[in-house]
Amino acid sequence: MTKARLLRLSVVLVSIFMILLIIVYWDNVGTAHFYLHTSFSRPHSPGAIPGITAGEGWEALPDVDEFLAKLLSSSPKQNSSIPQKTQQLLVQGSSKPVVSNLEENVRGYDWSTHNDRNSLDQEKLQLERQRTLREFCANSSFTFPTKERSFDDIPNYELNHLIVDDRHGIIYCYVPKVACTNWKRVMIVLSESLLDQGVPYRNPLDIPRGHVHNTSTHLTFNKFWRRYGKFSRHLMKIKLKKYTKFLFVRDPFVRLISAFRSKFELQNEEFYQRFAIPMLKLYSNHTNLPTSVREAFGAGLKVSFSDFIQYLLDPRTEKMVPFNEHWRQVYRLCHPCQIDYDFIGKLETLDEDAAYLLQLLKVDRLLRFPPSYRNRTASSWEDDWFAKIPLAWRQQLYKLYEADFVLFGYPKPENLLKD
Repeated sequence: MTKARLLRLSVVLVSIFMILLIIVYWDNVGTAHFYLHTSFSRPHSPGAIPGITAGEGWEALPDVDEFLAKLLSSSPKQNSSIPQKTQQLLVQGSSKPVVSNLEENVRGYDWSTHNDRNSLDQEKLQLERQRTLREFCANSSFTFPTKERSFDDIPNYELNHLIVDDRHGIIYCYVPKVACTNWKRVMIVLSESLLDQGVPYRNPLDIPRGHVHNTSTHLTFNKFWRRYGKFSRHLMKIKLKKYTKFLFVRDPFVRLISAFRSKFELQNEEFYQRFAIPMLKLYSNHTNLPTSVREAFGAGLKVSFSDFIQYLLDPRTEKMVPFNEHWRQVYRLCHPCQIDYDFIGKLETLDEDAAYLLQLLKVDRLLRFPPSYRNRTASSWEDDWFAKIPLAWRQQLYKLYEADFVLFGYPKPENLLKD
């Protein structure tokens, strides 16, 4: 009997050792130690898999999968406590930093306070936004591409916008042109994923913009497969069930104007080479274009807003390469019908929404959300920007972005879609 027990114990220990070895091998970013530490340092009820609630449609995982789920997903209970190390990084109110990025210099920051604004009933507002989203996701008469697929059907490369903070149990889906630079900064501060001379950043605005948008800075869902192989989808589901998930959205047409302003009205070499040159050739009949954006701007050669709209509507665009993330639809970036978001923020109410969200996440004592831009693209600009765009194009453009309008409760811009 004793030999049999020793044999079984040996088999279990060897299996655990092999699994841990595989995990460490896959974890090329270096955070496996976090999971190993937290899984054994926090007690769990016998037989319970953290983050999975019985009777909610989850299929029972095989023993090995169950063990890995326990081992790898037992990060701190979402927002139940603030790690001591993070508590030491309380923001004491920093002075205005030097902003060197061209786009941020052009726009500037709004450092004024907003204490005089009427506070919104955020809880009711969130319930209404979530109700609208869930109703249209469940409405069979309202259809759009990819709506009916399951989470397992989403290709791994389409999960690259879901940023995970295991320290506080947060998942953020970033949408370009919707304050995503500053929300990424917030996620870096919370997760302590980036150091400045060996010390984690305390103030979001101290983080250089180049570091903010470096993909290696963030832990995103699409990186899970390299760490956990076939267990990656199980872990994603566990974290989606357990963590607080949020995103911020914006009026789709205003977001397009903002994308155009920042990528084509400012000298951006990357966007000139990848997008402006083809647009100028296809829709403005230009040939022998300058090789650099500086030379092009000097010669007065710039993409017009009309060129940009034609590019979006051109069926050849998607066939050549999927929409760039700055104008890709939110439903394609964040999969709102497959992921049950706990918080839906809007750029139109950014200050109130951000303050309320940080409070819900129990991190409002650690940092404040960076101030907004003074020169933010506004909804009132739509009439002027679309004035020279043919009615038929505006109608086609609405159909292209209709799902974003409907799912997130933005009114149909009737004034732009009728004579």
